[in-house]
Amino acid sequence: MSTILFNQIVFGPIKSRRLGVSLGVNLLPKNGKWCNFDCLYCECGYNKDGKEDTILPTADDVVKAIEEKLSNHIISMGDIDSITFSGNGEPTMHPHFSLIIDKTLELRDIYAPSAKISVLTNGSGIGKSSVATALLKVDNSIIKIDSAIESTVQLINSPTYNYSISKLLEYLVPFSGKFVLQTMFLKGVSEQGVIIDNTTPSELDAWYDVVEKSNPREIMIYTIDRETPLKSLQKVTYSEMERIAAPLKAKGIEISISA
Repeated sequence: MSTILFNQIVFGPIKSRRLGVSLGVNLLPKNGKWCNFDCLYCECGYNKDGKEDTILPTADDVVKAIEEKLSNHIISMGDIDSITFSGNGEPTMHPHFSLIIDKTLELRDIYAPSAKISVLTNGSGIGKSSVATALLKVDNSIIKIDSAIESTVQLINSPTYNYSISKLLEYLVPFSGKFVLQTMFLKGVSEQGVIIDNTTPSELDAWYDVVEKSNPREIMIYTIDRETPLKSLQKVTYSEMERIAAPLKAKGIEISISA
């Protein structure tokens, strides 16, 4: 059963742990989940539990919803810090993602010029030129890499396509110094009894190597904050994440921690 589904195209603003006052945009079905990852920790639940609704909003529907929300934003709520594309799955899967980003940039400049445009993505679409171009236009392309070891990616994220760390790094070359790397640290036991822990020395060595090769502008590390589909998952402590972040901070890399 899903934990949270965003049943509107535009939702919030909400207070985000990492992005401040965030106006959310859902490009996926309102009452279903559409994603090419099936993460054990996804707040929207497993893919199999969210197949009832497969209708995507049109680009016009999305643009109208964003404009209506921005033009009627209540000033007393404070400025919007981020217009954030996330929602019920992977936003770059929408066939008109690049057009929607262009229109959102125009609306942001009119109604909320101080707001950042942020996209939470698993990076699956950056091999497509139109998606990569759109992601390079926004202020915060926040790309998820929960592990640099492919067997762990399969365990935690269960990609439904032929995921490859080396291919992802190749596609990230134009993003060097421009993107935000986001990693969820967690522990637990899978339904098959496999230990889940992406904080081990071997995991971290591989992850540090990906950080060095991809050269993110910023890194966001965090842990579980809501109900998860796999009930055995456990939070990683703030002190553990501080230990993980320390070698990167020592190199001058900007890194934020959310527990």
